[in-house]
Amino acid sequence: MPVPGASPVKRNTLRQQIADALCDEVLAGRLPAGRQFTVKEIAEQYGVSATPVREALLDLCSQGLLDVEEHRGFRVHEFTIEDFRYMVDARTMVVEGVFRHYVDQTLRAMTPQALASVRRRAQEAERAARSGDLDVLIGYDLRFWREICGLVGNPYVLDFLQRLRVQTWVFTVPYLRRVPDLRGMLWAGHRELMEAVTRGDPEDSERLISAYNAHFRALIEQLVAGEETRSRTEPGAGPGADSP
Repeated sequence: MPVPGASPVKRNTLRQQIADALCDEVLAGRLPAGRQFTVKEIAEQYGVSATPVREALLDLCSQGLLDVEEHRGFRVHEFTIEDFRYMVDARTMVVEGVFRHYVDQTLRAMTPQALASVRRRAQEAERAARSGDLDVLIGYDLRFWREICGLVGNPYVLDFLQRLRVQTWVFTVPYLRRVPDLRGMLWAGHRELMEAVTRGDPEDSERLISAYNAHFRALIEQLVAGEETRSRTEPGAGPGADSP
């Protein structure tokens, strides 16, 4: 069975390209939670050998996006609302700590080129959030946080936060896609946070980070509660029922 939205990949760095392509499919909700597939299926879909596919799938397992099913292949991991709460709490503590303790280092590392790049990400993320364009927002939001946290220069912190952000988006995308119009519902303070960081203002940075996480959590909690109510009254109306 073909993977939705898959496209041919070049033969250089196949492992990473396949991993990136499948991660995009999971993030977009086109590979929904619980979806099962085999190495053979993915290899045939992309027209490549099994070895780089198996390596790519194991990479995604290490990122928490896939589970290995013995004798059955792989399965897209199913996160719960409790997982989501823990992930938001974890990233809040780490990011606030980063800005509290490394703001001076971040400012020193912020070259004009780096500043311009992060500012572009912030502007595009804010524009997408205000217009309710979820697909564009996910990409720019991930890039914004990766670049701004990457200025700290700690690859372990960067990898941890990036993994958490991908996982939280994976959980929330099915719920967000069921909202007919997301305009005005998504947090759009990326530029304001960027300006607080460039001013070297850790207190304002922390305030905005807390606001971002609180807004995101409250929105998803509301949507999940709504889905649970629907599922009790309309059998089969779970979060993935009408998702792309």
